[in-house]
Amino acid sequence: NTTGTRNTALGSFSLDANTSGNDNSCLGVNALGGNSSGGSNTAVGKDCLENNSTASNNTGVGFSALQTNTTGQQNTAIGSYALDANTTAGDNTAVGYISLSNNTTGASNTAVGHQSMFGNTTGQFNTAVGRIVLNANQTGGNNVGVGYGALNSHTISDTVAVGAFALHNNTTGIQNTALGHRCMIANTTGGYNTAIGHIALDANTTGANNTAIGVAALTDNTTGHTNTAVGKLACSDNTDGLY
Repeated sequence: NTTGTRNTALGSFSLDANTSGNDNSCLGVNALGGNSSGGSNTAVGKDCLENNSTASNNTGVGFSALQTNTTGQQNTAIGSYALDANTTAGDNTAVGYISLSNNTTGASNTAVGHQSMFGNTTGQFNTAVGRIVLNANQTGGNNVGVGYGALNSHTISDTVAVGAFALHNNTTGIQNTALGHRCMIANTTGGYNTAIGHIALDANTTGANNTAIGVAALTDNTTGHTNTAVGKLACSDNTDGLY
């Protein structure tokens, strides 16, 4: 340290490279070990924010949280390996074991839950709340997943799933909206569908442009498209009918 002030470091090699960074606090071996001029960072845990150099206003709590971060700012990572691969991306929030673990340059993501957004690398503006939500997403953006396993296999953008297992198997189906437990659980590539209600459109795989509102509405639909069903069990026996 040469000119840095108001820093607190406890642990072997913590803040050992600091030169001019101010207002940093760290606890743990190698915590903020590579920091030189970054300020107002908080690191608690072994290797937490270890490679941070000039970035400021980051908070890491947990083993290896934000470990490879160099210049990414305003990140919050709570949990072992949370955001541990992040390098330059900022404004991310990861809470939970290995949440956003593979993120490198994706910015403005929020992941709360065990393994939420685990595979994300460059995807931005995503929100995932719940265990293994948006787990497979890498580059997709503007997605919202809330509930255990929601959007687990999803890989693209602009999709909303709220409810346990909602759109769980969706891979490339675009601009779907699913609200309800197991809603559109089987959907893989079908796009532009809207399903609201418990198990609505839950058997749909490739059917597109469908609207199902109500418990079990269009529940047996698989490949049928451009259908509208409103009410409990509405069109529940439809499988591949159109219009």
